[in-house]
Amino acid sequence: MFEFVDQSLLPSQSNFGPVDELGGEVVITSSIRGKIPDDFPEGVYIRNGPNPLFGGLKSTKSIFGRSRHIWIEGEGMLHALYFSKDVSDGSWTVRYNNRHVETETFKLEKQRNKPSFLPAIGGDSPAILSAYLLNLLRFGKVNKYLSNTNVFEHSGKFYSIAENHIPQEIDIITLETLGNWDVSGAWNRPFTSHPKRAPGTGELVILGIDAVKPFMEIGVVSADGKELIHKVNLNLDRCSLCHELGVTQRYNVIMDFPLTLDINRLVNGGPLIKYNQEGYARIGVMPRFGDASSIHWFKVEPNCTFHIINSFEDGDEVVVWGCKALDSVIPGPDMSLNQFGWLPRRFKPADPNKENSDDISAADGKLFSHAYEWRLNMNTGKVMERYLTGKEFSMDFPMINGAFSGVKNRYGFTQVVDSIASSTSGMLKYGGLAKLHFEEPADVSLRNESQLEVETHMFEEKSFCSGAAFVPKQGGLEEDDGWAITFVHNEDTNISQVYVIDTKKFSDEPVAKITLPCRVPYGFHGAFLPIINNHHDEILTLSILAAVNFVVENVVEVMFIMKNSV
Repeated sequence: MFEFVDQSLLPSQSNFGPVDELGGEVVITSSIRGKIPDDFPEGVYIRNGPNPLFGGLKSTKSIFGRSRHIWIEGEGMLHALYFSKDVSDGSWTVRYNNRHVETETFKLEKQRNKPSFLPAIGGDSPAILSAYLLNLLRFGKVNKYLSNTNVFEHSGKFYSIAENHIPQEIDIITLETLGNWDVSGAWNRPFTSHPKRAPGTGELVILGIDAVKPFMEIGVVSADGKELIHKVNLNLDRCSLCHELGVTQRYNVIMDFPLTLDINRLVNGGPLIKYNQEGYARIGVMPRFGDASSIHWFKVEPNCTFHIINSFEDGDEVVVWGCKALDSVIPGPDMSLNQFGWLPRRFKPADPNKENSDDISAADGKLFSHAYEWRLNMNTGKVMERYLTGKEFSMDFPMINGAFSGVKNRYGFTQVVDSIASSTSGMLKYGGLAKLHFEEPADVSLRNESQLEVETHMFEEKSFCSGAAFVPKQGGLEEDDGWAITFVHNEDTNISQVYVIDTKKFSDEPVAKITLPCRVPYGFHGAFLPIINNHHDEILTLSILAAVNFVVENVVEVMFIMKNSV
């Protein structure tokens, strides 16, 4: 009744295709050009991303129409680079490994050795509804668990996550999947890809959306990861596809934007996921342990923002910095449209010299995201919005020094979109990194007139990155003491590398380029996780790691309080 069909890739999309598992770690120390800095921390740089089984993403044909995987789907694969230092002579050993995240649905399809779950997000509504029903009847689940988006650490344990399911605990050394994490049975719904550690307490603030009521819930996990100490239904009247939440010293920040998941719309013949440009958008500020009635909602201009750079309190205001676009790359092109016309048009930068030309479309450039600021006044209810860097740079996948999450920071880093390559391929490609300087004039009246200073580090032609992360320097005295680290793939040579870039000398050549033993497909989020290797088999004890996190966060909190009390 359903026939699986491979989704083909254009030559310019080849590095979005899957790779095989290596089967074990490979020492690649001899492949380093440059030098790993002496004060670089020991640890693992790890990135998650889609790596579909059975050769790639699939579509189906049936009497109900067509259904298809959308571009963010595909089983998660972890790509990990391990940095360990010999204490006797200070020499570095670097190892690489990759491995699929083995969710329950991954194991099921692997055992059957063929595509089994029908695509159930993109396509014709009758086909999607039929796929839901058949998947549920055959496997007890309406869709596959992806676990392909991010990796995070809490209380010394490491997790892989995508927000259509709960996280999977990972052995960070072997990359073995250890099982699901449901917070001792207390969390039974999808889980945000970007949980946030609360400043000062070490508690983990989480969020989960679902297509049925309750549409969104927030939870707080204890610092030791053993207990869900708070859980509340936000009583939303729609399922807003919220990819990330923010935290400040006292608040949780909720992005309720008009990218929604709606089963009723699907039943009535519309798409399951849709961005409504005419829909309302708002940001909620909620006390850490508040409930739905305690949320202060602020109406903002309609937009689609997946990623928050940071959020913090500044006097009477809660400030949110994010990467704002005017349309959504999810779910992607409608099947009735030409796939390679829909995306490139929206990736095409609008030319201000052609504003009145017949050649310009209202869709031009709408998928590009830019650094943006919302200032939410808790006393007056007023909102101030502005672009932080203008529209010269399209950027996303932001990162900061993690010690400043939830408090005011001076620097941020992002991946920079290559608009030409993205338009040509119809897929987002990032041709460099940006460093944002958030320091502004002391005179508040001058702030809206100035744009932030931006430094860039652009890669070689036809080289694109994914999974960039910030690595703080051991003993660093300033917020930007450290390195940016990222996977980079050269499409001309088909060689994948990891670049290590000194963030104090951001535009200089990388201090190290590490050539990998295999191609690494473009993916999503990366993280640098500090560990101490003893013959590569012992992780830093949980008590020490928790203590380090607690001390760092409380030092930042004390600095923040002192600064605001002056």
